[in-house]
Amino acid sequence: MPLTFTLDPDLTPALRDGILDLWTDVSNAGGAVGFVAPVTREDIRPELVKHLVAMAEGRHRLLVGQDEAGEVAATAFFSFNTHRLQRHWVWLYTVMVHPRHQGKGYGRELLAAAADAARDFEGIDAIRLGCRGGHGLEHFYASCGYKEVGRVPDAIRVAPGDDRDDITMLLPLT
Repeated sequence: MPLTFTLDPDLTPALRDGILDLWTDVSNAGGAVGFVAPVTREDIRPELVKHLVAMAEGRHRLLVGQDEAGEVAATAFFSFNTHRLQRHWVWLYTVMVHPRHQGKGYGRELLAAAADAARDFEGIDAIRLGCRGGHGLEHFYASCGYKEVGRVPDAIRVAPGDDRDDITMLLPLT
């Protein structure tokens, strides 16, 4: 079953909890979404609150994918640039698909839905995202139309002695 995607959904307590659970489960499954396992919901909650505040201020927008049971299965946050010379592209952050849905094509669906949404944002010509090296994520994003446009070797320290590249990917929308 394909996911149902909603841009700017109503932020009900159930949705917030679903995003928090998703982020925790993805992190604990080894996902490269800003944390290193093991983490708890309480470890992640402050970062989610930062995203929610940015949404309330109009700096972020949320795309949620729900499965057939209505559970949060995927998310991505758009972040708008405030610098006047960079307002023509957005960042895509915290791109996640629940581990129980891996291998179903939902990651591709999420990225396609994000591109479709961004095409409707006034004045936006491209999406940029960063990914952590060591997982092959850059190959997945490339297969979805993104191009690697930058790489900083060993910029992300996952653990002592485990440094990963910080990779920037770009998807032109025009």
